[in-house]
Amino acid sequence: MPNLFIATGDTHKIQEIRAVLGPRFVCLCQNDANAQLTVNETGRTFGENALLKAVTWAAYLGIDLCDLGVEWVLADDSGLEVDALGGAPGVHSARFAALDSGLSGNSSDSENSAKLLRLLAAVPAAKRTARFRCVLALTRICPGATLDELATNTRTFDGTCEGRLQFQPIGDQGFGYDPLFVPTGHETSFATLGEIVKNDVSHRGSALKKLSAWFALATPASALLPPA
Repeated sequence: MPNLFIATGDTHKIQEIRAVLGPRFVCLCQNDANAQLTVNETGRTFGENALLKAVTWAAYLGIDLCDLGVEWVLADDSGLEVDALGGAPGVHSARFAALDSGLSGNSSDSENSAKLLRLLAAVPAAKRTARFRCVLALTRICPGATLDELATNTRTFDGTCEGRLQFQPIGDQGFGYDPLFVPTGHETSFATLGEIVKNDVSHRGSALKKLSAWFALATPASALLPPA
């Protein structure tokens, strides 16, 4: 049974990861650690940020005093790419509104959605195409390993979900831009589909299924240190 540390403080992401991976995985999170660690997400892509979070936490948890009994760190970086905005907000999805003020930290979901709707006000329905993208980085905790060594032996899994954006939010489930996003093949937003349906078609669900499949197929030797 793989033991994972989920390197995020976002309770919604933690819930989704645990729901998709199911009981075959033991998933701990920051609330289970004896200290909090803030990683400065300076990457230009989702993959770079996921890798940065995974190796930083893996190095930290490799210290004996922080031993939680976990073998792996799983980091997620994800966001919304809107075609009419040239791929924005992208890696800035969580702090999209805050970019205007120069404030540090993430913006509220309502502030981010309000900004997105303002920018898309004149964009017709046919051109409101967008996608959610997710990259997961999986790093094995190796006490004494350098950040470069951990990065070299990190495996990534990605997932995307194509869709379109509505003119107003609909639904009170989910989080982030979920009330605005309608996945391809559906007529209503992520925020109304329910957890089971959303996790089946979402970007994060797709990436997590790839991760789960890798663990199912990995031999004991290959699972000790995932190839780059």
